[in-house]
This record gives sequence, structure tokens and C-alpha cells, in this order.
Amino acid sequence: MIKFPEKFEWGAATASYQIEGAYNEDGKGESIWDRFTHQKGNISNNDTGDLACDHYHRFKEDVELMKEIGLDTYRFSIAWPRILPAGKGKINQRGIDFYKSLVDELLQAGIKPAATLYHWDLPQKLQDKGGWENRDTAKYFNEYARIMYKEFGDLIPRWITHNEPMVVSMVGNLWGEHAPGFTDPQKALQVAHNLLLSHGMAVKSFRESGIDGQVGITLNLNHVYPKTNSKEDQLAKDYCDAFNNRWFLDPVFKAKYPEKLMSLYQNEYDNPFEMEKGDLEIISRDIDFLGINYYSRAVVEYDESEKLNFKTVKPDGVEYTEMDWEVYPEGLTDLLLRLNKEYTKAPIFITENGAAYDDQIAEDGQVHDKKRVEYLEEHFKAAKQAIEAGVNLAGYYIWSLMDNFEWAYGYDKRFGIIFIDYENEQTRILKDSAKLLQDVIAKNGLDK
Repeated sequence: MIKFPEKFEWGAATASYQIEGAYNEDGKGESIWDRFTHQKGNISNNDTGDLACDHYHRFKEDVELMKEIGLDTYRFSIAWPRILPAGKGKINQRGIDFYKSLVDELLQAGIKPAATLYHWDLPQKLQDKGGWENRDTAKYFNEYARIMYKEFGDLIPRWITHNEPMVVSMVGNLWGEHAPGFTDPQKALQVAHNLLLSHGMAVKSFRESGIDGQVGITLNLNHVYPKTNSKEDQLAKDYCDAFNNRWFLDPVFKAKYPEKLMSLYQNEYDNPFEMEKGDLEIISRDIDFLGINYYSRAVVEYDESEKLNFKTVKPDGVEYTEMDWEVYPEGLTDLLLRLNKEYTKAPIFITENGAAYDDQIAEDGQVHDKKRVEYLEEHFKAAKQAIEAGVNLAGYYIWSLMDNFEWAYGYDKRFGIIFIDYENEQTRILKDSAKLLQDVIAKNGLDK
């Protein structure tokens, strides 16, 4: 029997645009994802989140399923344009009422709410003014955060400012695969800085609010390994780590950007991005916890033809998920140990971990997702190894509670522990992985 610490928290996570639907109901404003998905060719099958899992109307049913699984905590995100349709100014009371109803339902079920303020659905009205490239957006985000703290401060004990600023900045503004769909390196760097700045501002506002709770940030991180032990591949590893991980970790915990990568950017551009004096002090304000999203590792080799001197490689003879991500639980242990050693002794929460597989309803009407069960079991063990080595790991949220709109992949990829039957009135079915989590929570551990 593998036992976890007594107060360890088990949960599942979702995001507003991916599950809520009701994209234009009850006064909600347009988001950049509403705009992006309605432009043909951006999303697989031209799918949109217009309906998604219809969680907006079915949240009571969904909370009942969370209660059945036994979740200690549930991580959800608040849709900024549901609260402030224009991103600032007039508050939409019906948006606040929806989240109050959701939180009340969670509390009645004995489930601790954990709210993410920003999981990518920027109000389109703010994008029209430059989006996250515009420094004023950080100010508007802080105003939005203050409203949330005032409305929910006595109800929600755990707050996450941002989910994956690396993905927002690079996938949305450098690679163009996510909303708003730009491919501009300097825009991406400015977006990354302003996101981090808004995080620091929202942490300060949280402290000033006097809320008896916790505030932190969620970063998507992957441990980076060189393909070989050559000096060149070690250099590639350093650049990849700086790009993927340290560009966000270092400002938050060390009030600086990685020097080697900053130097490279300065050689490429006269001024990579605008930063004001004191910004890094704001960004590096103390947080109560770090959230990490871990799915796989990165293996890299040196390639001088690449601007950042590295390219990722895919190891042979290993297992991959439907996302074509390598299954590598050891990377979670290595990452947690590294964070504990180099960055923080504060509590760490795994705010997302999971896998996409081609789930089908079996003849018995159930969903037997054996590979996901195995994936989760191995990652639970990897987390426990890190705890045994001294890491202050406080909780674990599975991604995701339910199958949902998986961004550029639309509904092609299923990450949920609850199956959504999109062809049959969105019927919910607990997969075997949900039953695994139910058992793990009941025992606070694994049998094997």
C-alpha cells in the first residue's frame, strides 16, 4: 500500500471555455476564443466551445458526480468576459450569480473550490485594444481580480492568478495555434511579461483584500533531458529549459529573466520587450503555493540552424498518448525535486496531470480506459517518490474532470475521467479512471 500524507488533497480540474458552453448567454461578452473558433480553419473539424459540455446548465449534475468520486477539491476557471463583458467597467451580475451557484453547490458537497482567474479566455474587447501586448491589460486584469476577491473571498480559499502563461504567450502569439493566433516573437515576449506583471499585481491585491486563503500561479513545466551527454546537447538542454521553464520560473521566484536566453533575444532584437523599473519586484511577490501542470518530458538535441539552438526529439520504443506525448512519469519526480531544490519550499500542487486516449463506450455501457488508469497510477507513484524525497507536495488535480473542448484539437482528444457522449445528449459516464481516483481518495493511497 502506497499512502499519501494525511492532509493531501485530491481533485480534478477544468477550464471555463472548455466545458461551460453558453458562450453568448446571460450577458456574457465575446472572448478571444469565441472569435478564434468562429474563424474557419483554426480548429480541428471547425469545432467551437459554443456548447462544449453544457456545464453552464448542468453544473449541479456535474458536482453530484464530483461528490460521487469523492473529490476533496475542484479547480475551475472563471470566464473574465462572463463577469466583465468588455473586460472592464460594467459588471455582469448574472455571471457572478452563476459562479456563486457553482461554488455554493461545491461547498454543500464538501468540495473545496479552487478558482483560476485566467485560463485563456480574454475578453475580445480588450484584444481589440492590443490584448496582453498592451500593458493596460495587466491593470484591467488586476481590477477584475479585485472584483472576484470581493465577491468570493469568503467562499473560495484557493486562487490561481494564471494558467500556463507560457502557452498563452508562445502558443497563442508566437506559433499562432491558439487564440488570438499571432506569429510574432516580440509580441509573444511582451505578452509573457505583461501576463507575469498582472500576476504580481493580483497577488498584491489579494494580500490587501485580507482574504483568509492562498494565492499562487500555475505554470506548465517539463523536465528537459539532453539526447546525449555531449556539450552541444547539454547547451541545447539549457536553452530549452530557459525557454519552456525558466522564462516563467525565474521572474516569479528570483526577480530576473534567464541571462543566456535574454542575451540571445537582445542579439536578435534591439529591445525584446518593454519593461519598466520595478516590474520584476512586482512579479516576484511571495506566493502561497506553486501550481504545476505536468504531462511529459522534453528530450532535445543541439541544432544551430534553430534560433534557440535546440530541437526536440522523440525517443523510440516508448509509449505515447493520443496527443503524441511520451509517457514518462519519472519526469514528474525529477521536476518536483528540481523545483524543491532551486525554487521554492512553499507547497506545490500538481494542478494538471493526465492523458488523452481514444476512449470508447464498451458493450457493457462502460468506458474501460485501461491506459489512462495505468498512466495515472504511475504518476501517482512518481509524486509519492518526490514526497518521500522531501518535496512539499500538497495536492494533485487530474486533468480533466470530463472530456471537453481541447483547444486546437476541438473534440478529437479526450482527457476526461468522465466520458461525455456528445452524440447522445451529452450523457456523462464515469470511466474506469474515475473509479480509480474514487478508490485512491477513499484510501488516500494506492494498493500497488
